[in-house]
Amino acid sequence: MSVISNNDVYNYYLSTYGSTAGNSRFDSHKKSELKDVYSRIVKSSKDAPLYKIRTGTEVTKFAIDLKENARRTQNLVSSLQTDGDDIESVFNKKIATSSNESAVAVEYMASQDAGNSSNGFTLGVKRLAQPQINRGNFIPSKGRDFPEGTHSFDLDTTQNSYEFQFNVGSQDTNRDVQQKIARLINTSDVGLTAKIIDRGGEQSALEIVSKHTGLAEDEKFLFDIHSSTDADELSILGITDVTQPAMNSSFTLNGTLHESLSNSFTINRAFDITLNSVTPDDDPARIGFKASSDAMADSVNDLLEAYNGFIEIGQQYASRHKNTTLLGEMGRIYRSMSEELSSVGVVSNEDQTLSLDRDTIVGAVSGEDSKNAFSILNRFKNAISRQADKTAIDPLNYVDKVPIEYKNPGHGFVAPYATSRYAGLLVDQSL
Repeated sequence: MSVISNNDVYNYYLSTYGSTAGNSRFDSHKKSELKDVYSRIVKSSKDAPLYKIRTGTEVTKFAIDLKENARRTQNLVSSLQTDGDDIESVFNKKIATSSNESAVAVEYMASQDAGNSSNGFTLGVKRLAQPQINRGNFIPSKGRDFPEGTHSFDLDTTQNSYEFQFNVGSQDTNRDVQQKIARLINTSDVGLTAKIIDRGGEQSALEIVSKHTGLAEDEKFLFDIHSSTDADELSILGITDVTQPAMNSSFTLNGTLHESLSNSFTINRAFDITLNSVTPDDDPARIGFKASSDAMADSVNDLLEAYNGFIEIGQQYASRHKNTTLLGEMGRIYRSMSEELSSVGVVSNEDQTLSLDRDTIVGAVSGEDSKNAFSILNRFKNAISRQADKTAIDPLNYVDKVPIEYKNPGHGFVAPYATSRYAGLLVDQSL
């Protein structure tokens, strides 16, 4: 069994990938798909030997990095085969593009034969939507300005009203009180987040931020904090005053001014827009479609980045542990198809990563022998997909470990717990 604790695994995962994990529509799964993942983990562990993993956070980091790269690769492959298993569907698919992706991101969501959705447009960002922020007073962190006892305050949102209660002990400092209130808000699921802001280690303030942005015409606030019994305590905290009011995003669409409650919205039920930053008044983002050959080149380049991700993770680990299992498996994928891949513009670099000659692939998928080019790309995609599936099920297959006992072939027992914590399943070790 693994000697790495669950806390080490989950803390690294949350701190590194917590804000980005699960942000793809391909990360939503049916019960049958989750059951299939568990069944494959059980199957892979049935005849696997029992082992110990070498200690150290480096092993934890490697296994989780590997699993997350596999997840991203699986999502990428899924996006490339929306009409079956053929990558050629990308060539016939409309893919929206923005002339300023850093300011305005776009994704085309309508059916490929949608009427006039092929018309481009300009979008200029005047202002981003903002959440409401109540930033409290900076008070001495180690001071004791709150009387001992039970205190409460009321919180009104646009949907509901709540009452929060907290206790102040005789030894509680101002920062202790701020932390108690922050925990109350963060665990209450009322659409707010709270954090402590430090000033030089001597003073601290409680900041409360709404998860939503913008204000409807009939709204004056997203949340309001008040109390009829502990007004003095709230005055000390200073969290009743609005530091930054919620604001709508403001943007021009083909020169006409519009507003939205958030920075993400849909235009004509076809374009999913995400505003990231303000654009110059004289240079709005131009939204249109990529040429089919460019879209294909971009998709293949994304596939190469997924391949290179495995290579880079494997190289980092091999440089310290001399374990080249992952590098060997990835290298075999390219070597088995090297001549064919070079014919569609995929070439190997000195560091074992792959790069793409865009002119070559555009010519290959647009020429008379395009069917053969798509066949090569499909086999390469499928090989990477199989590797990603294998890696996602058992990332520990590629780390240094010491076998303890080999199972009787054909009569082994399942032991999925060591790998499951890295493969995406949570295990309660108290059971």
